[in-house]
Amino acid sequence: MHLRSPLYMGSFKMKRIGKFLSSMPFAITLLVLLAGACALSSTIPQGATWEQYAAQYGERIAGWILGLRLDDAFHSWWFIGLSAFLCLNLLCCNLIRLPSLLKRIKAFGDPEKMTAAKANAEAKGTGDPHQVFTTLRMRKPVNRETGTGRELLFSAGNKAGFWGAWICHLGILLLILGFALGQMTAENYTVYALPGQTKPLDNTGLTVRVDDFRTERTENGTVQQYTAMLTVADPEAHTVESGSASVNAPAGLFGYKFFQNSVGWGADVTVLKNGEVLQEDSLCAGEYIPVKDKQELVVYLQAFYPDYVQMAGMSPMTASEELNNPAYLYRIYYRGELLGMNVLMPGEEVTIDEYTVRFDNPRNYTLLAVKRDRFTFLVLLGGLITLAGLILAFWMQPRAVWAVREETGWHIYGTNRKGGALFREEFSKAASAAGFITEDTDRGGID
Repeated sequence: MHLRSPLYMGSFKMKRIGKFLSSMPFAITLLVLLAGACALSSTIPQGATWEQYAAQYGERIAGWILGLRLDDAFHSWWFIGLSAFLCLNLLCCNLIRLPSLLKRIKAFGDPEKMTAAKANAEAKGTGDPHQVFTTLRMRKPVNRETGTGRELLFSAGNKAGFWGAWICHLGILLLILGFALGQMTAENYTVYALPGQTKPLDNTGLTVRVDDFRTERTENGTVQQYTAMLTVADPEAHTVESGSASVNAPAGLFGYKFFQNSVGWGADVTVLKNGEVLQEDSLCAGEYIPVKDKQELVVYLQAFYPDYVQMAGMSPMTASEELNNPAYLYRIYYRGELLGMNVLMPGEEVTIDEYTVRFDNPRNYTLLAVKRDRFTFLVLLGGLITLAGLILAFWMQPRAVWAVREETGWHIYGTNRKGGALFREEFSKAASAAGFITEDTDRGGID
């Protein structure tokens, strides 16, 4: 009875695990699961509450969404786990293949390893073999002897092509790693402000000032471009950076990308007390301010209509985005209770006891989407490496040509790693031009 040691069994199991982790079926399974889960998550609003999911999908499905972290897919346990296993698969695949790849490259450049059985093209004759090497654009052949004492000319080229698939795998690994890390650590913020306003950028310690906001239009009045002129400051470091953000042309400031995402309307609001100016501020539609010396009294700019139209039985609306007939829809609250709401036209005011409120200077505000991905460079690097691997794989096909002197002349052999009719045709033309007779053979070349 033959018994195997625990050490042997443990080594055998580790090899099986390594083989499984680096296998193609495992990689395809991971890709399908990851793509399917991400596609499912893209149909579900991210970052909503249980109440919102329950209202939209029902309580049971809302529970599944939160339980599986589909509400925050790129930070979920399954996304991190699948990404980690996929990276591990590609890493294992590359590491396991590396020794055999190095061995194949070394063997391909060794004349002693080149036998007639490895050729997929050959020719015989008494011509000049050096001419064949030159015509095929091979390096100057090495002159040496075979094991039987015959003269041997040998040249190998494009050996870098062996690295094509391996480098592609490395590039894809970096792409997936960069994307996964980028999504897991990405910072996303939203800032909206009128020209002249300064807003904090969430908890980053930075402030964003909109210096100007421009709308470019075509001759027929169609909007062509929105551009926000920005100044971002770090008050603690006393540093400032400026730039412009347009549609499809974000500004890069302090390591963040500022995207021109949307626009809206806002205006200046003035509050007077007994006829004297008490406070002045700027409000975007949907914002409010408490009165300075009476915090329970709140002024809310609900909406702005640049081209106001009011039809019987219908809600207020705007006929266009041109400032043809501007109107302000306001609400006034006191201690949370609605005191009144109405539409004010330019020059009109609303009075509450000793306070008077008026709106003027309507203008567009910009809504900025602010993002930072610290691993964009890794994705870019992965893409470049993948492209380099593809070029090596498809354009740098390893080939070798060797000639052995025989009693009646020379016997020339050629092999191309991928074989194929193109190489045999090229070899045949070069051999014929040098005075050799091509033999009809195709043994498949070197794998």
